[in-house]
Amino acid sequence: MEKNFDCGQAMAEAERCLLCHDAPCSKGCPALTNPGEFIRKLRLRNVAGAIRTVKENNILGGACGALCPTARLCEKECAATGIDRPIRIGKIQRFLVEHSWKIGFKPFAGGRFELPRPVKGKVAVIGAGPAGLACAAELAKNGCQVTVFEERAEPGGVLRYGVPGFRLSAEFLKKELEDIKALGVTFRCSQGIKGPDGAEKLLKKGFQAVFIGIGLWAPVRPPFGGKEGANVIASVRFLELYRGKPAQLRKLCGGKPVAVIGGGSVAVDCARTALRLGAEDVYLVYRRSFAQMPAEELERIEALNEGIHFLPLNQPTGYARDARGNLTGVKLVRTRLSGKDSSGRRKPSDVKGSDWVLDAGACIEAIGNKPEERSLSLGRLISADPGTGRTSKAGIFAGGDIVRGPATVVQAVADGKAAARAIMKQLAK
Repeated sequence: MEKNFDCGQAMAEAERCLLCHDAPCSKGCPALTNPGEFIRKLRLRNVAGAIRTVKENNILGGACGALCPTARLCEKECAATGIDRPIRIGKIQRFLVEHSWKIGFKPFAGGRFELPRPVKGKVAVIGAGPAGLACAAELAKNGCQVTVFEERAEPGGVLRYGVPGFRLSAEFLKKELEDIKALGVTFRCSQGIKGPDGAEKLLKKGFQAVFIGIGLWAPVRPPFGGKEGANVIASVRFLELYRGKPAQLRKLCGGKPVAVIGGGSVAVDCARTALRLGAEDVYLVYRRSFAQMPAEELERIEALNEGIHFLPLNQPTGYARDARGNLTGVKLVRTRLSGKDSSGRRKPSDVKGSDWVLDAGACIEAIGNKPEERSLSLGRLISADPGTGRTSKAGIFAGGDIVRGPATVVQAVADGKAAARAIMKQLAK
């Protein structure tokens, strides 16, 4: 992982805070981590209190500090106060969590979350990604007996299988998960809950409520369709293999020009990962302009500095292959921007006669994910109340990407917390 603040740097950054009344930065955090409070405490040298504020409000405070698009959330609100430059809130937040591990500080020990506590209810959480983890932690802090069912071998969801290690290491995630386990949450990994009635079966087994946070694990394919051919791989599979079988990916990318299709954070992650796997050159192909890419500005700049080649205003139309079926390139057509579409961005249109082929020995498709056909949702997003996570079925709640569609970790945390509050109200009746 990239180097974060040390203690001196974090303190110095906290000293810059204007100590705003009714801090706007706190309103800018979807997960209600309350940066206004933890920065104030750090500035007053109450380090333990600052750590507690982060972890009590956001059990994944470390991961969010490392991965959050703070420039368009809390730090954007900070910038609006008139300060010369916004406080580096994400880096302070991550420092506090890492510092707690360094000094052995346990934010939930000796306080109101100390175990054992009277059990107030029995709840099942399906999916050990950010939404499920946040929901489980919030319920456990409030005295619930929580069991998390996870299909994969390890908990973490997208944090483990969808974020490359140079952005969030396995050791970092392990320590974050220890804080959740310390609350008494039970994990049952390699034990997925399947079928449209999977959640209802858990209710019949004695769980009083179920939260579904299974995420999106099926790739969206380019419009020219077809199955993945030789040396073409979806981003979700690519990043999962990078965690477990990097040697297989080195064979795919090593010494070759690699194309990545997409313009979001996942596409940038894949491009940077391919470079680390020994790709000769990596080209990130996007049909709109560089400025319109969904990936955060800092991510794009880091990728540029590492040597990623950006090819904006180019639309993929197909793959070029030799007589043996081996990938030789990606077929492209240049685009130009015209009037705005429903997203408010100028839409791309093909430039007639501008077709060309980008030489590529491997291609990573990173244009989005969708629900799996065999999942609880049967290939569809789950409809749930955005404020409570309630679904149309009594006792069943849902949140995260399976409800929102592709979103950020901090939004998933917010969904998990909101559902936990609603579940607690239900159990109290």
